[in-house]
Amino acid sequence: MTEEPTTAQTGVHPRPVVARLPKYAAGKPPSVIAGLESFKLSSNENPLGPVPAVMDMLAGKLEVHRYPDTMCTALRTALGTFLDVPAEDVVTGAGSLGALNQILAAFAGQNDDGHPDEVVYAWRSFEAYPICVGLAGAKSVQVPVRGDGTHDLPAMAAAVTDRTTVVLLCTPNNPTGPVLRLAETEEFIRSVRSDVVIVIDEAYQEFVREPDAVDGLAMYRKYPNVVVLRTFSKAHGLAGLRVGYSVSGADVTAYLRAAATPFAVSSIAEQAAVASLENYDQVVERVQSLVDERDRVTTGLQELGWEIPEAQGNFIWLTFGPNTAEFAALADSQGLSVRAFGAEGVRVSIGEVAANTRLLEICASYTNAPRAS
Repeated sequence: MTEEPTTAQTGVHPRPVVARLPKYAAGKPPSVIAGLESFKLSSNENPLGPVPAVMDMLAGKLEVHRYPDTMCTALRTALGTFLDVPAEDVVTGAGSLGALNQILAAFAGQNDDGHPDEVVYAWRSFEAYPICVGLAGAKSVQVPVRGDGTHDLPAMAAAVTDRTTVVLLCTPNNPTGPVLRLAETEEFIRSVRSDVVIVIDEAYQEFVREPDAVDGLAMYRKYPNVVVLRTFSKAHGLAGLRVGYSVSGADVTAYLRAAATPFAVSSIAEQAAVASLENYDQVVERVQSLVDERDRVTTGLQELGWEIPEAQGNFIWLTFGPNTAEFAALADSQGLSVRAFGAEGVRVSIGEVAANTRLLEICASYTNAPRAS
């Protein structure tokens, strides 16, 4: 048996930033509990999967020996029609995370003078942000979210310096749940230099029911420095196929195409995304069923007297503080995997009806309710 070489043996060393990066912790599968059906509620996946037309399309797709269209022409054309935007304004990527990495590669990193650009974002927010920013060579500037889980936009505006090149706005915010409102977002955009790229990350946009929520596409049409980030992983149920995209004006997309990873979206993934758009009425039905379940869960928790942030994604946030690990272990003992974040809280994805019902039953028996905001 051959031993794995150590760093001392090989002399190989990563860039210093790699050692400083936080580790991405993917949602774990649930434990197998005798007599119980287990459910994974830790990764914000769509438990209903893709629409039937997508499954029919995927059957028998064997042309894996051919490279995909690196421009994703069919998908960009379909998205242009669907979103009422020029197809040229759409740049695809391997999930919204891949599309984000392309934005950072183009606009944030280490400069010729040796100083890093700064990327401002709320925290806690999407767990991959600090990893992506660090690998790009830029510096993270994290601005704490408010007690109710919302972005503190005035504080974020104050954090912008002459070295800031990108701001990330996550709405609904993952993992806390609230959306950004239109008026506050426009005020923020206007307060920031026009040469700062403002990314509105709308991975969960289809689940939003707040009428006053900001519409990223409306901001992109109005402000040239706004980039909208979206994905087919959540509402469309295509998480395993990795299809995401950004929408931005021509002045921005020119740089994004230069930084884009060639062949990032496979032909099969592209065709699945197009088929899902063509059957969007069915996607809407599935999303609404999950929104109904989300509302049932939040109402049930409120009836227990639990205080939780506004939930506008396909998940809820429970601010357990030091009781976070305890609750996660309790859920796991009952066949539910949830996503624990240190000593901050637990994010629970909205899953199958039976899973959501079991969650409410567990919460009803748990005595350390989430702390008030």
